[in-house]
Amino acid sequence: MRYRHLGYRYAMVVTTGQPRPYGEGWRGEQVSIILAQPRWRPAADVYETATALEVTVELAGVDQEDLDVLLFEDALVVEGRRRLAPADRGGVYHAAEIRQGPFRVDVSLPAPIEAKRVEARYEQGLLHILLPKMNRR
Repeated sequence: MRYRHLGYRYAMVVTTGQPRPYGEGWRGEQVSIILAQPRWRPAADVYETATALEVTVELAGVDQEDLDVLLFEDALVVEGRRRLAPADRGGVYHAAEIRQGPFRVDVSLPAPIEAKRVEARYEQGLLHILLPKMNRR
């Protein structure tokens, strides 16, 4: 797992309405098709106490070496890739519900964080990140 603290704010593009798969020139008002999602978002819990923010991300099957934790001034980003073993040739899937490939979780931070005191541990498929808040004097 790699951890980096970045000394600038996180920029996120937010749009309203449904995305248009072929750009603004495509005018299908009733039909909206998303051709592909380049990343998926694993489940995450965010819990705030008086002194810290605790983030838990569900990452079963993800190798610790495939994880990046990025701390911005106003956001925490966890990204990586889940790689599952390929299926045998000639086999047939009856269900394929486990997401794999690149993922990303963005968490807005409600308070300034002490970057040097951040702790992270990865156990039993859960990534636990403790983000201590800065003391306000």
